[in-house]
Amino acid sequence: MTKKLNIRDIAQIALFSALTAVGAFIRIPLPLIPFTLQTFFVALSGALLGAKRGMLAQLLYVAVGLMGLPVFTKGGGIGYILQPTFGYLIGFIFSAWLTGLLTERLKEVRIMNVFACILAGSALTYLFGVAYLYLMTNLYLKNVMTLGQAIYYGFAMVIGGDLLTFYPASILAARLKPVLRKAGLAGEPQK
Repeated sequence: MTKKLNIRDIAQIALFSALTAVGAFIRIPLPLIPFTLQTFFVALSGALLGAKRGMLAQLLYVAVGLMGLPVFTKGGGIGYILQPTFGYLIGFIFSAWLTGLLTERLKEVRIMNVFACILAGSALTYLFGVAYLYLMTNLYLKNVMTLGQAIYYGFAMVIGGDLLTFYPASILAARLKPVLRKAGLAGEPQK
């Protein structure tokens, strides 16, 4: 039996959805490709809220953007599904879920344990993102892109920036998770 969401859960979901939206507009310039802090907040939503609430935070973020609010890096609206990068947004939902599921099951909340959970979750972001990039570029945009090019541009060129944010997210989550568990605010394993 799953626990129903209470007001506190809804507030936490809305907060992390809003933080992900803000993260879309915080750009950190790196040589070649700048990156945003979206993945930082996706990782934290899963690690701190748990699988269900972390996933719902990202689902809310994507839904609000598709309804037309300009919360994505290039705006919003239902037409955004035609953007080659929309797969990353789908991946955010599953990434937060897997990160949350894995961190809920941690007996010892340590930085490297949380970091491993975040890496596993982010693999889903890249899986969905690269696959969507490849398919939309080839099928919708009618540009030829090999799978190798999709992996290069959609993963290899951007993973470095994400890794720079995943470690601080791991530190923050490892410090906050025990406090949130004590207060009954963290996602806990389903029994």
